[in-house]
Amino acid sequence: MSKIGRSLYRLKAHETLFMMCDIQEKFRPAIPLMGAAIENSKKLVDAGKVLNIPLLVTEQYPEKLGPTVCELDVNHACAVIPKTQFSMLFPPIEQKMSAIFGDKPKTAVLFGIETHVCVEQTAFDLINKNINVWLVADCCASRLNQDRDLALERLRDIGCTITSSEAVIFNLLADKNHESFKDIASLVKKVSADLQIWLPTTAANKK
Repeated sequence: MSKIGRSLYRLKAHETLFMMCDIQEKFRPAIPLMGAAIENSKKLVDAGKVLNIPLLVTEQYPEKLGPTVCELDVNHACAVIPKTQFSMLFPPIEQKMSAIFGDKPKTAVLFGIETHVCVEQTAFDLINKNINVWLVADCCASRLNQDRDLALERLRDIGCTITSSEAVIFNLLADKNHESFKDIASLVKKVSADLQIWLPTTAANKK
């Protein structure tokens, strides 16, 4: 499928999986924008809970890197799975996908840490499995912003839809008359935190 063709569909709740990658306590001191990424991730996770979007969570080597940060309530997640490999796409996750969808989701909404390592490798593997990826840029971070931004460019090039937390939420909501509109409105009332994402197309337009 062409990049353009891949980007023209709308998210549908029954075909969508949220995948949260390694947003863990021990990363806090090393990642300058982690607080902002957590704030936006909380909005996205809470909206997913309201909209009944299945959530899978991983924790990278939690014995050393700690659990998922306390701000993120993932008690509703279908699974919270420890891992040592960088990509989230390994047998325990694939088994959960199969149990949830009967096969696999149409789209994975992917976010977490670090963008240029675990998130990027997960996106590669999802694309290779013919699962569309919406990469939530304002819920992703790396120790260096340049690593995150270069990863976002690479991921756009392989066909990921680079998006934001609110874009995902409103795409799933679709209509003011949605039964969950009031609950979602309270979540998005506050503007999202700024992740200082470099936009090369914007920079080029200023020349």
